[in-house]
Amino acid sequence: MGVFRSFATLISGSVLGQLIALAAYPVVTRLFSPSDFGLFNVLYSYVEVFIILATGKYELAFPLTADDAEARALLRYTHRRNAVVSSLLLAVVALLIAIDALPGKSGALGIVALLVPAIVFFEGNVRLHSFLFNRYERYYPIAESAVGYGAASSLLKIGFGFLSRLLPLFSKIGLPLATVLGQATADLSYRLRMRSLPSAQVAPPDRAATRAVARKYRNFPWYVLPKDFISSFSYNLPLIWLALYFDSAAIGLFSLALTFTFRPITIVNADMERVLYVRANNSVVAHQPVGRDMLRFFLRINAVALPVCVALFFTADWLFAFVFGGRWEGCGFYVRCLLPWCFVAFNTMMFSFVPNIFSTQRTEFFFYVVMLLLRAAAMVAGIVRGDFQLAILLYSLAGAVVSAALLAWYAWQLHSYDRSLS
Repeated sequence: MGVFRSFATLISGSVLGQLIALAAYPVVTRLFSPSDFGLFNVLYSYVEVFIILATGKYELAFPLTADDAEARALLRYTHRRNAVVSSLLLAVVALLIAIDALPGKSGALGIVALLVPAIVFFEGNVRLHSFLFNRYERYYPIAESAVGYGAASSLLKIGFGFLSRLLPLFSKIGLPLATVLGQATADLSYRLRMRSLPSAQVAPPDRAATRAVARKYRNFPWYVLPKDFISSFSYNLPLIWLALYFDSAAIGLFSLALTFTFRPITIVNADMERVLYVRANNSVVAHQPVGRDMLRFFLRINAVALPVCVALFFTADWLFAFVFGGRWEGCGFYVRCLLPWCFVAFNTMMFSFVPNIFSTQRTEFFFYVVMLLLRAAAMVAGIVRGDFQLAILLYSLAGAVVSAALLAWYAWQLHSYDRSLS
């Protein structure tokens, strides 16, 4: 299957899932307040950080496994790791609730925070399974899972939103509970198709094989995990840190802007990266050039991405007020702040597999440490000035600068590899 056909298969599922979510949001944003969205996104910001610990970033090793037996051994190990980390997280959250010590605005959710480990568990499994299916270039199940999650979570958010009119508790629990059940649906979609994979036809691995595969790909938890942990923590800094100093309504406006600028990009990029990762790795193994193929894909994608970003920059205020309701008009400022970073990151993230192929994860880690430090400085500036919008503006600027540097570094590695073949 060609790179564009593979990407088209994946992106069709992601786009349809996003369209379902987009169709639901004009209703959801009228059922839940900016404060409800703010509290949920503060809670979810912790989820995104803990998922990295739960999977250990071993999902990135599936395309590199030597054979079906190794892939099955890796799946068993990662399933167990995810279950253990999620269980430990549940115990910690329960303890923090018992002693009334939940951090920041997540404390306002109280016992609802117990849903965090469930989201981590199911979303962690979805990530593991998507890369396993990607190993075998089975893209249709990945697309179907994305649609299943979009449909299930959107319908549940609407249902819980209406239910909140009768039971106010659902104004707090509705959004996270819909997320849990949506991820469980996506996980089930993968599990129903798991037996069709070649890895399911080999004998179950013993303990020695499971330990061996964990050791073989230990670079992912040793180097990629810290990098992605810092990256995720850096990305979620406004929700984790600023939530301690500013009200949840401001957090809600920013989080909706973030949802409809950066997060759709991450979904599209995840699909592009899966396809490009396998294709580039196969070319490197076969000692064939990679750069020209990647450049052609880069140019075609940006012929669409750049006009979309420009149009959104100039229409954000009107568009958000029209689609989501008048109380969300303030999202426009945050959209304009985020778009330059989002555009650069869109290009950078599609090539984030490059360090995994050339084993340059240590150097990549440096970029993300710099980004974290710059964003921490942005948060401090906003807190000292008492200006939430200033913090977000500087936060986005830091992301754009470091993402541009990363993109240049990825391109240099591809170019250097191609030159080494001549």
